[in-house]
Amino acid sequence: MPSLKDLKNRIASVKATQKITKAMQMVAAAKLRRAQEAAEAARPFATRMADVLGNLAAGAVGRDDAPRLMAGTGRTQVHLLVVCTAERGLCGGFNSQIVRLAREHINRLLAEGKEVKIITVGKKGADALRRDHGGRIIERIELRGLKTLDFSVAAGIQQKVLELFETNQFDVCTLFYSRFRSVIAQIPTAKQIVPFEVETAASTGGALYDYEPGETEILEELLPRAIAVQIFTALLENAASEQGARMSAMDNATRNAGDMINKLSLQYNRSRQAMITKELIEIISGAEAL
Repeated sequence: MPSLKDLKNRIASVKATQKITKAMQMVAAAKLRRAQEAAEAARPFATRMADVLGNLAAGAVGRDDAPRLMAGTGRTQVHLLVVCTAERGLCGGFNSQIVRLAREHINRLLAEGKEVKIITVGKKGADALRRDHGGRIIERIELRGLKTLDFSVAAGIQQKVLELFETNQFDVCTLFYSRFRSVIAQIPTAKQIVPFEVETAASTGGALYDYEPGETEILEELLPRAIAVQIFTALLENAASEQGARMSAMDNATRNAGDMINKLSLQYNRSRQAMITKELIEIISGAEAL
């Protein structure tokens, strides 16, 4: 049975931890608002770009001069995975859910006899995948030193992906990230970005469009930008999901610390009462023996 001093030290330690988790919760809540606004602001632009590409692709699909980023290499042997996670932990299952989805995808590809290459964005994803697939990681991108997540970060990642594609180092590229739904719900997502998957645009009411200089030329210019937009959107969604998961995790940790403090305080008071009762019995017994 722990002594009163041990219990008192444990209570003080848990109280100090509770202050830290409470502070982290408040910081995450402040960061979440900005990250959520940025993610929601990027969604309409990504949706409109997808609509434009859908209209353009309708006239280019199946043509011999279709852009290579849309037509692909004609093979599916080598797969590149871009796994986006956080730089820090203490955010619940945010990182582990993305890594689990990526690991399942890797195992399925390996079972089919495919070759897998990995680019990690974020320290936690690299650390988790290094244990099982360290030899397949061709590049690690860390964002720890960045104070603001801007489009240049996504453009840099897009440039690395396009350089690998132009040198025929992969056939299919898939992006892994977590889509933000709410503070308590983040959805691990896998999205193919090369060959670019163009969704069919919504009906335009029978309107016909003429493109100048032509669908293929415009797609050659827009497809690389669309890939960068998808990567940037994924990073923004990840940032919002990370702060939402951290806020929820720290809130649970603060509540658990409070419950532990109550239990330890009850145990401390009972032990103290038992010790006082024992001392009183010893005093009375000693007085009667005189």
